[in-house]
Amino acid sequence: MNAPRQPIGVDPAARSRARRRALQALYAWQLSGNRIDQVIEQFRQEQDMQIADLAYFEDLVRGVERSHAELDAAIAPFLDREIGRVDPIELSVLRIAAWELRERIDVPYRVVINEAVETTKRFGAEHGHTYVNGVLDKLAAQWRGAEYAASRR
Repeated sequence: MNAPRQPIGVDPAARSRARRRALQALYAWQLSGNRIDQVIEQFRQEQDMQIADLAYFEDLVRGVERSHAELDAAIAPFLDREIGRVDPIELSVLRIAAWELRERIDVPYRVVINEAVETTKRFGAEHGHTYVNGVLDKLAAQWRGAEYAASRR
């Protein structure tokens, strides 16, 4: 099977780093309760953001913060537990990927899922990536039906 392809002109490594930084920022936001602007500013100062796609990082963080309730509602039917019982890392990864699936149709759904799985492997619980993969596969089938079906042929 061919590897998922990124949109032309995109630095995949910088996008991956942006997703990882977004995960860390959203996790900090969840735990601290600070305003998202404060969290973003803190990350700008503390993290090496030059090697990440800063614009993509901010889009992810602000997008998830703005629409997390809607994203949670969309994710919930595919969970095997209440959303409040999902591991905070896995929940942040799911929210980021759900936002990308809904808002960034320029990014292939397979890229979104692959990035979410790899990020969860790096930061999440031991088998969290399989859980994230299963949830996002079902969400992609619903939200990106034509693209999903075409990839299954």
